[in-house]
Amino acid sequence: MQLGMIGLGRMGANMTERLLKGGHHVVGFDPKPEAVARVVEKNAVKADSLEHLAQQLTPPRIVWLMVPSGDPVDQTIQALLPHLKKGDVIVDGGNSNYKDSLRRATLLKGQGLQFVDVGTSGGIWGLTEGYSLMVGGDAQVVKRLTPIFQTLAPAKDKGWGHVGPVGAGHFVKMVHNGIEYGLMQAYAEGFELMRHKTDFKLDLAQIADIWRDGSVVRSWLLDLIAKALTENPTLEGIAAYVPDSGEGRWTVVEAIELGCAIPVISLALERRFRSREPEPFSDKLLAAMRQQFGGHSVKRE
Repeated sequence: MQLGMIGLGRMGANMTERLLKGGHHVVGFDPKPEAVARVVEKNAVKADSLEHLAQQLTPPRIVWLMVPSGDPVDQTIQALLPHLKKGDVIVDGGNSNYKDSLRRATLLKGQGLQFVDVGTSGGIWGLTEGYSLMVGGDAQVVKRLTPIFQTLAPAKDKGWGHVGPVGAGHFVKMVHNGIEYGLMQAYAEGFELMRHKTDFKLDLAQIADIWRDGSVVRSWLLDLIAKALTENPTLEGIAAYVPDSGEGRWTVVEAIELGCAIPVISLALERRFRSREPEPFSDKLLAAMRQQFGGHSVKRE
């Protein structure tokens, strides 16, 4: 099967390579020529522009986007539209907000184009392990794209599925990432507690490795924790600063709108915000209040 891949950052490039190994014909485009060159080395076909990409695909075309969420997706779609025809399919495999996906699907439907939203998980390991794909879209269109999903997934019948209509794929991926926040926070706090029990002189890398087999808390995240602690037991050189890329925020906002309690995910998100405050003003204010009402001493900077 042939398709165009737009956005050849690390994940897009890895997905392209996996598709090529699976026997698919891939035409690749990225604003950065060096990114295109990397996938051409893997036998992808080079496209110098979006128009050139569309010209090299036989209608009805399949164009897969792996670009940053928000305006970049809208801008890419608008630039593509003059070069596509009725029956062509645009797939957004990035971390877009599902509400944006619903809006884009409506826009494209009015022009006779199909839209499929695919929540994609797997990160840098997807090339070798396969990607988890949460697919939203019309059943007939998804059926047509099934060989692509089967190639990208860990196995033809594992790690991917059609989860619902347009928007459902990115909605499920949003919740997936919210859960990820909570899991990561729980692991981090548990290892923090063990690190504080200094009289036991616990080897955190050893404990992570023990838990990887037979334990109720075993997981791929734990495998990665064991790897990280083995390579760098004190995490020297790593700042206690945790970014968020948006999905956790969207999950919490959705929960508020639906009146659904998700305290663990909400607190995990707030903890990431907290990690970015080198000197939290709220903590200073707490110290000042204790001094004001009780005369308690404060630690000076």
